[in-house]
Amino acid sequence: MINNNSLYVTYPKIVKDMVFLKHFIHNPNISVGDYTYYHEDNYPEYFEFNNVRGGHSSKLIIGKFCQIATRTTFILDDMNHDMRGFSTYPFQIFQENFILPTEGDRRKIVIGNDVWFCTNAVIMPSVTIGDGAIIGAYSVVTKDVAPYTIVAGNSARIIRQRFSDNIIEELLTIQWWNWDYDKIIRNIQSIIGADISKLRNAM
Repeated sequence: MINNNSLYVTYPKIVKDMVFLKHFIHNPNISVGDYTYYHEDNYPEYFEFNNVRGGHSSKLIIGKFCQIATRTTFILDDMNHDMRGFSTYPFQIFQENFILPTEGDRRKIVIGNDVWFCTNAVIMPSVTIGDGAIIGAYSVVTKDVAPYTIVAGNSARIIRQRFSDNIIEELLTIQWWNWDYDKIIRNIQSIIGADISKLRNAM
């Protein structure tokens, strides 16, 4: 049952290893949309500390209704070492008043809506993952992933599109994840089904 007012995802019995992440994010550089959950056997509420590397000057933006499996990791750009000099050693960490060369704006990881991350996926800096994508288990994502595309491997490669180009275009236009709560509840069967006409005509 969808209950965004609850800290934990609720089923007929309470499951304490799945949480709606937005309730547990404190870092202002991390943003998580409604109903996105994280599943972890131990302390899933510590996601931002255990699963996000960086976030001091880079941003992580995750959309609505994403499903994040255990030990999925997001590595942000501020974990990178400067590669423009003769050494990549982070001297600035150990020396006060050390000034780095200007690096410009830090980039961000942007995750769309309804994205499924399978176990132990790793998302590298500056990656954008489109709506409805699926990231295979133990994948290392180093490049952008198009909407409704399945990728897997190290480095992750395209396995296939989930639907035809026309269907994907319609889904991106409909954007069911932005419907209000009651409309989503009324149309769950259309959302999880594969009949685009029913979704298109949803009331």
